[in-house]
Amino acid sequence: MMTSSLKHRPAIATSPDKMEFAADVIHGLSQASKSLSCRWFYDAKGSDLFEQITELPEYYPTRTETRILQDCAPAIVARTEPGSVLVEYGSGSSRKTEILLSALNKLAAYVPIDVSEAALEDARIRLSAKIPGLRIFPVVGDFLAEIDLPASLRQKPRLGFFPGSTIGNLTRDAAQGLLHTMGERLGPQSRLIVGVDLIKDPAILIPAYDDAVGVTADFNLNVLERINRELSGTFDLDAFKHRAIWNATQSRIEMHLESRRQQTVKVLDRTFDFAAGERIHTENSHKYSLDGFTELAGKAGFETLERWTDANTLFSVHDLRFNPR
Repeated sequence: MMTSSLKHRPAIATSPDKMEFAADVIHGLSQASKSLSCRWFYDAKGSDLFEQITELPEYYPTRTETRILQDCAPAIVARTEPGSVLVEYGSGSSRKTEILLSALNKLAAYVPIDVSEAALEDARIRLSAKIPGLRIFPVVGDFLAEIDLPASLRQKPRLGFFPGSTIGNLTRDAAQGLLHTMGERLGPQSRLIVGVDLIKDPAILIPAYDDAVGVTADFNLNVLERINRELSGTFDLDAFKHRAIWNATQSRIEMHLESRRQQTVKVLDRTFDFAAGERIHTENSHKYSLDGFTELAGKAGFETLERWTDANTLFSVHDLRFNPR
């Protein structure tokens, strides 16, 4: 979930720049192997569809990570200095965060970062009612950029939170770079709690990204609907189908939109031809072994303090400390 700029504001900031959206879409569709960045999934409708996905029986990550966080929250709290600022990257609805917020009752503030204004505002209203007195500073924008905290919070210790296996959307090199950037933004000796999906049987993985009732398909196709609405696109959504594929070589689930027929589509003043069966690659979700992610985090400058999994080793949560050498 990324955009081009990140500025702290006490109220919700503006939406991602439409010009950047247009440039990214035209660039991706102009390649020999067409692609669209998953960063554009999360308009208001896309965010709502994703929340529906997290409640599907096939989609194990959310409920599994939630149970792990419930179990490991006391250990996380024990390592967290009172008066810390909890910074969440790609916060979405912040529902899993409630587990930590309820346990971390001596926080100075909570800073959720996301590209969806609607999700941030809904979370702010809900959390303000559930946890009176919690200082919440929503941020709309790119969580890679410098976090401009209010002056009263800038010297506070920071605890980063990156749940939901969002790290899996990046290549391993990019994931290592992102972790290092987060560490630098949080500061030396700061901690980062990361949710990481684990390698498992494709019979479990594929249905999680291609559910029986088609919510994930609607989520994937919604990016075309967004292009139609915001960039004068002419995509016929019925002319594309959702595909979820397990790439064993790369240890990742890939999501694609496959053209059902030969067709030509217009976006702004550009036209794009599709052959029957041609795909638009929209998202990757890389899966890790426990030791594999620990090694990657180490290369990014983090030492692993502890890691937790569920009984079936479907998912993992890692408590990391930034200690670059």
